[in-house]
Amino acid sequence: MDFTTVRPGQLAIIASDFDARPMSFIQEGDRLGYEPAVARAVGEVLGLDPMWFDIEPDKFYPTLSTGDYDVVCFSQAITQDRRAWADFTRPYGRFDEAVLVREDSPIHTVADLAGKRLAAMAGGTSMSLTETLPDLEWMPFKVSAQTRSTLLRALAQNEIDALVGDALPLLTAEADTNTLRVAFQLPTQHPFGVGVLPGNRELLEALNHALNQLIVNGTLAKLWAQWIPYKPFPF
Repeated sequence: MDFTTVRPGQLAIIASDFDARPMSFIQEGDRLGYEPAVARAVGEVLGLDPMWFDIEPDKFYPTLSTGDYDVVCFSQAITQDRRAWADFTRPYGRFDEAVLVREDSPIHTVADLAGKRLAAMAGGTSMSLTETLPDLEWMPFKVSAQTRSTLLRALAQNEIDALVGDALPLLTAEADTNTLRVAFQLPTQHPFGVGVLPGNRELLEALNHALNQLIVNGTLAKLWAQWIPYKPFPF
């Protein structure tokens, strides 16, 4: 298969060192989670060594545009806004959104969010909420401050009333403590993909070929079952 990468034999991946378990996290210097596992499996198919470069999420796509990196792969729902910056592979996952609150919160449904103070997880999408319930008070957190620990602390200390984001990291946060709970999930099934430097059609096709192969031979399903056993494999 004929394709080129910025660094021969490597796939330069823009990502983040944020704790986004089970999708991606760093433990004792090792990058773990579903997304790194998928990247390594794709690399095996294409003969590429994945190399991760941690960038602030609000700089993902301007950084990709420099041409010094090949892809963005860090919990990226495929949206029209992001399509303006990158070409996307076929999805390697589909994920819902969720709302995390304190255990004693009166929030149980979307309607209960009216007038409440919300913050969004970095890299997540909240379009479904803004469309469903316009009366939301979004709290101004800088993207660089949107680490999992910062936002969870803000929720625990009553600086915000709810945290909105991709369901999997919020379910993990719920499991880690007895003071927070997922109020509800939204069955958005956003497709997540790999953002490729625009114009590199050969690499995009190679990545799609690898992902399709990993789906057909069952590898992707096995990785999903390893890291996300409590959700059905979407393909």
